[in-house]
Amino acid sequence: MSFEVLVSLSSFGAAEVGRHGQLWCSQLSRVAGADSVEVRGEMLRDADAELPALNGLASVYSSPEGLWAQGGWLDSAALKRGIAAATRVGAKRLKMSIGDFQPSSHGSLWGLKVELAETRVELLIENDQTVRAGTLPALQAFFDAADRAGLSLGMTFDMGNWHWLGECPLQAAQALGHRVRYVHCKGAQRLPHKWVAVPLGDSVAPWRSVLRALPADVPHAIEYPLVGDDLLAVTRAQIDFIRASRA
Repeated sequence: MSFEVLVSLSSFGAAEVGRHGQLWCSQLSRVAGADSVEVRGEMLRDADAELPALNGLASVYSSPEGLWAQGGWLDSAALKRGIAAATRVGAKRLKMSIGDFQPSSHGSLWGLKVELAETRVELLIENDQTVRAGTLPALQAFFDAADRAGLSLGMTFDMGNWHWLGECPLQAAQALGHRVRYVHCKGAQRLPHKWVAVPLGDSVAPWRSVLRALPADVPHAIEYPLVGDDLLAVTRAQIDFIRASRA
């Protein structure tokens, strides 16, 4: 089954992106065989210049802002900024976390529904590394509330982030797989005092089982460090690895 392979541009690291810019990283990714890239909002140095230059290279825009601000109110301004950036870069999908969504936030889901009805950009909800927006109970509660509000939202499933919160990625994949429209491929290893992101092949997690529990025909993005003297060769090898993992 065919699927697109993307590179999340954060994979090149803040130093490399800062040195070369996301356009350079995008072009390298495409030469290495990626179908597209995910532009990272937190790594933009000059959005007015960079976003138009990236148009045509990216299919996902990642916003660093949460949908609900601290206190549980819908951050419509953050959503508008994300949609505007995705539109400028030509991305058909916007990735955001739910932020500080609370029981008191349920009434604002209608506002989100109105906002999304006015754009062609598809919003995908990601599990991040916070308790409020990255645990299985929090995300299930959010999606259940969204369903009741008549919102049909897809999910970006980050395979690695669950570990940061002591969650089981396989259990999450089995529970949320039917909602997944985009997969962040991220392995994880435990150091003495923290988790770190690593290539899938180096992960301590049962990543093959997790992938089997997720849709095979949705885009899969590399979101783990791509480093080496020959960055093009490293990127090409990891893109090939992701494709082979679904063969």
